Amino acid sequence: MHRELFELSLAHIDCDAFYASVEKRDNPELANKPVIVGGGRRGVVSTCCYVARIHGVRSAMPMFKALKACPDAVVVKPRMDLYSQVGKQVREMMLSLTPAVEPLSIDEAFLDLSGTEKLHGTPPALTLAKFAKRVQEEIGITVSVGLAANKFLAKIASDFEKPKGFSVIGAAEAYDFLSKQPVSLIWGVGKAMQQRLHADNIHLISDLQQMEETDLIRSYGSMGMRLSRLSKGQDHRKVEGRGSAKSVSSETTFNTDMRSAEQLMPVLRRQAERVSKRLKASHIAGQTVVLKLKTADFKSRTRSTTLPDPTQLADRMFQVGRTMLEKELDGTRFRLLGIGVSDLQSDESADPGDLIDEDGAKRAAAERAMDSVRERFGGKAVELGLTFGNVRDEPKPTKE
Repeated sequence: MHRELFELSLAHIDCDAFYASVEKRDNPELANKPVIVGGGRRGVVSTCCYVARIHGVRSAMPMFKALKACPDAVVVKPRMDLYSQVGKQVREMMLSLTPAVEPLSIDEAFLDLSGTEKLHGTPPALTLAKFAKRVQEEIGITVSVGLAANKFLAKIASDFEKPKGFSVIGAAEAYDFLSKQPVSLIWGVGKAMQQRLHADNIHLISDLQQMEETDLIRSYGSMGMRLSRLSKGQDHRKVEGRGSAKSVSSETTFNTDMRSAEQLMPVLRRQAERVSKRLKASHIAGQTVVLKLKTADFKSRTRSTTLPDPTQLADRMFQVGRTMLEKELDGTRFRLLGIGVSDLQSDESADPGDLIDEDGAKRAAAERAMDSVRERFGGKAVELGLTFGNVRDEPKPTKE
């Protein structure tokens, strides 16, 4: 029971240990075993079940550390096509509740069920409970629900009692509840920001609540305003039912570290082709090309270039990505390379004929011709010399 239970309509729904849950669903022998979904020893943990988490395994942990913490774990290679299919099933069920569904990733989303009482004949709280039961019965996985006064609080609530949780944070209790929590609970406060706040003797959210917003802005800029308002449980963001990704990308974790252009450029080209294929299939384009690198000691580097016009061409992404990558080739050994685009939009204005590169129009025409051949005879029917014969690393799955 909760005094605001039948007044709240904004929720965050998160599938429990999604990839691992799908694997356990499809293989009952894994039911009570610690399961890790991820790459080989050089890879990282994509996700793990709750049994593995008891042993200290966490998402994004290097695989060798995960297996050291839980040597009896069963490691399963990701099946992204299957996870995407199951994620779409869950998404369709969400959309049957309300059109106001804002996906955050393949396995989680915000929902606004305002005004749906007449449609479903029940208040949002009961509608969500029925939804959770239906997902378990029809799809075979479980979800956790956070019902609250706004998106910030709903996201917190969904993490309370995983798996199969259903938690509520009302508007009236938000201030007092937050006051007892560490600052790390606030969205956007990572390790670096935590250290900065701790250095200023700010440890609990109550410390932020007692400070003037102007002082926080003076010390932390725009982040200071966010800290001030979220610490008081204030979040006026609406659920945006876009139903589309914010970016499209492909990345690869190598079995052996790479440092030379000869090693890295073919991988970059192959990744650009993967991104391009997805953009063309969805009739969208991106205006900002993003290069992602991770060094052998797990330090990330992200570089980006905004184009005059949006693109969906593999060649254009590769040319821009190559320029950015060349600046990073200083002898550093890399364990991960990725490329993608953001600032997504319709492909109507993508790749105009007057590209800055004089040969760009010719390469664009050649790429379109290659696309036609591949569509007719298969993806490997035509290949560039740069990528032909190279190992085709599958991209490491990412949440977009």
